[in-house]
Amino acid sequence: MCEISRRGLLTAGLGAAAAIGLTGCSTDSGWPEASDGAKGAVPHTRGTPLKKNDVHAIGDGSTADTGKQPHQPPAPVPLEPGQTPPQFVIFSWDGAGEVGNGLFPRFLQLAREHDVSMTFFLSGLYLLPESKKSLYRPPNNPIGASDIGYLSDDHIKETLKYVRQAWLDGHEIGTHFNGHFCSGSGSVAHWTPSQWRSEIDQAVSFVTEWRTHTGWNDIDPLPFDYRRELVGGRTPCLLGQDGLLPAASALGWRYDASSPGGNQVWPRKRRGVWDLPLQAMPFPGHSFEVLSMDYNILANQSRNSTKGIPSRYPGWRRQAAGTYRAGFDRAYTTNRAPLFIGNHFEEWNGGIYMDAVETTLKEFAQKPDVRLVSFRQFVDWLDVQDPAVLDKLRTLEVGQSPEGGWNAFFKQA
Repeated sequence: MCEISRRGLLTAGLGAAAAIGLTGCSTDSGWPEASDGAKGAVPHTRGTPLKKNDVHAIGDGSTADTGKQPHQPPAPVPLEPGQTPPQFVIFSWDGAGEVGNGLFPRFLQLAREHDVSMTFFLSGLYLLPESKKSLYRPPNNPIGASDIGYLSDDHIKETLKYVRQAWLDGHEIGTHFNGHFCSGSGSVAHWTPSQWRSEIDQAVSFVTEWRTHTGWNDIDPLPFDYRRELVGGRTPCLLGQDGLLPAASALGWRYDASSPGGNQVWPRKRRGVWDLPLQAMPFPGHSFEVLSMDYNILANQSRNSTKGIPSRYPGWRRQAAGTYRAGFDRAYTTNRAPLFIGNHFEEWNGGIYMDAVETTLKEFAQKPDVRLVSFRQFVDWLDVQDPAVLDKLRTLEVGQSPEGGWNAFFKQA
């Protein structure tokens, strides 16, 4: 749910989760190569469970401390003088719920096959049974209200399964908050910092107390301390960032991915938090640009309908993939600004947007100097760079190449 394009059209999306990862890292792009069992990586085969003696329960046992997260790269290093920046691409997914369509496991498998990581923005309500909805006190809305549906018990169990596996596979778990309110007086656009803090605290409680809320004692805990894991999120509809940032900063969050309509340029911090917006990308066949999220492409293809004319699906699929490809190519061949792409675990218009993501992710993963990373991994890299280098990168506009090449560009005073 977000702004659609530079036309200023506002639309609504649904919940899911985020992510992507890291592939083919090498020292010539500012990030050393990572391999399991070497250079400090935690030995753990993707897709396998942890041993029981590695699990130390937290609180009611909904979560656990299992040590260092597997499948993380070694500490990033600063760019060397004159070095070409890597091309970062961050695929993210809003909501991160498995609702029986098999999309969560599909993209976990895709990530394993291409050795990437992902960020999943988990909606806290996806771990709260509807029978317990009175526990949710959304700001400026009735008790238990939500503009996204509560999941069935079976789907909560599936969501727990795949969130657990996602973390063990090296992906990041962020937050998409809870009730997804995008309109009226209860919209997140109007929330104060204290109200955002309440929403965050509740999201954390739903993740860290699902065992108490469900009564399920025969399901493994989530293998991470969510209070330490949570370092960023994306607001519903990309609204309310001004109110959120003071709360996020006070909590020590490292980034926020809620700003709409950003340009493909190198990011800055707001209130001490990295501002990582969805971006305007070239939209094949049109003179305007479209926001880098599946729903925004849909809204410009089928006028907000998630079930458009089936005969148009093949063309729309090609156009969606072409949009991601155009955004990537523009940055990759010029200023190397990071590309942020948002998605939902949905089968809108016959699932064509999921196919477009899979197609382009595979393409990007094969290109040199490309880093498919989570948001947290990206800010890890940003935080070790020389601030003067980042300032210099920010002088490059959308589609602007460094004059004289990267070595000459960085030598300019």
